[in-house]
Amino acid sequence: MGSIDGFDHPLAGRYASPQMLRLFSPRHRYTTWRRIWLALAEAESELGLDIPATAVEQMRAHLEVSEEDLERVREHERRTRHDVMAHLHAFADRAPAARPFLHLGATSAFVGDNADLLIMRDALGLIERRLLGVISSVASFAERWADEPTLGHTHLQPAQPTTVGKRACLWLQDLLLDLERLRFESRRLRLRGAKGTTGTQATFLELFDGDHDRVEDLDRRVAAKLGFSATYGVTGQTYPRKVDAFVLDALSGIAQSAAKLATDLRLLARLKEVREPMAEGQVGSSAMPYKANPMRSERVTALARWLITMAANPAHTAAAQWLERTLDDSANRRMALPEAFLTADAILRIVHNVAAGLVVFPAMVRRNLMEELPFLASEAILMEAVRRGGDRQTVHERLRLHGRTAAQRTLVEGEANPFLDLVAEDSEVPLSGAELAALLDPARFVGRAPEQTRAFLASQVRPILEDAGALPEAEDLEV
Repeated sequence: MGSIDGFDHPLAGRYASPQMLRLFSPRHRYTTWRRIWLALAEAESELGLDIPATAVEQMRAHLEVSEEDLERVREHERRTRHDVMAHLHAFADRAPAARPFLHLGATSAFVGDNADLLIMRDALGLIERRLLGVISSVASFAERWADEPTLGHTHLQPAQPTTVGKRACLWLQDLLLDLERLRFESRRLRLRGAKGTTGTQATFLELFDGDHDRVEDLDRRVAAKLGFSATYGVTGQTYPRKVDAFVLDALSGIAQSAAKLATDLRLLARLKEVREPMAEGQVGSSAMPYKANPMRSERVTALARWLITMAANPAHTAAAQWLERTLDDSANRRMALPEAFLTADAILRIVHNVAAGLVVFPAMVRRNLMEELPFLASEAILMEAVRRGGDRQTVHERLRLHGRTAAQRTLVEGEANPFLDLVAEDSEVPLSGAELAALLDPARFVGRAPEQTRAFLASQVRPILEDAGALPEAEDLEV
């Protein structure tokens, strides 16, 4: 939380989790810088550069950045006007034996870009776990309500019935596609490595007396020490900025799916069929005490809009890079990358909370379905009437006319739907009222929705969740 006179970013103060905030915190970022400098010094020493063991030991002993370290950094930066040099001096204050060897052969992007990739890798891992938690909760909901018939909607107009569980599988399908894309981007992430000032490794080649093999080995060793199996084959001063665009596009996909799910819940809340969980003492409106607004779902759609829009930002940055690099990416990325991950984290926390506590009102689900089912059952009524000796064309025309009359009475005059009574009284339709009512069992109109739901969960969802191991539990939201 910021000062009462400063700006308190909502992602930090209200929405994002402590885990994601820690990944993008100054302590974690600058500790990561020190880890990268240590990896470089260790690799250079292993490959023959004369770096004393004491220097490496002092670096290793002072990796964790403290508040005192950050104050030293501020002092150095006021003098140097350069953030990386300020951190170098502060690290050298802690590890004086390493001062002559820190950052040897490297450029600022060596720590900045490699740290961004390390943080991004860990942040993607956290997002993946949160996404799997959401998938697990939605899957449980789908399984529980797999057989519950509900009115389908196309164009937000009554359509062929489905089931509550099958509808949830539409959300799951989107989320599984997001998981696939997220894993793809995460698994192809590489380190920038030790590439030098403009990506040519010229300085490292000088350090190793023109030995190309040792320069290549340095790149591999630095990557391995930082937990990467590979580096980008060629770079300019920075790693390819398209990487940021690809990753944020994957996060945008999660936002799109979450917004679709949350919007559906807002619509269903208006129909009084499904409602997000309500906290004890939650106030829906300052003026209307009876209200139970879908505030969690509304928050999801709001945050999703922010993230979807933000995904265009790194695309513009990638397109605007000049030759080996320009610095117009720096201030931009300081905001775009952390905010995108913090927003995705916040969205998934809220969706998980909602999915784990969804409330279904079966009586309202059935009531809304039965109001429309007589019209939706017209084809079944037509087929049964023909089987009982009716003339297909005559029955079709009678049903059409009764449908018009019923619509007039319900929409204009406000009556209950009289369609079945009109049909039962029609001598041209050889079906009694009891026989018509028997045709209106909702389960006969949902097709294979229950079977599709169970098959989808068994073949597509459960194997992924079984491989995932223990997943985060849904969290209670403080705000």
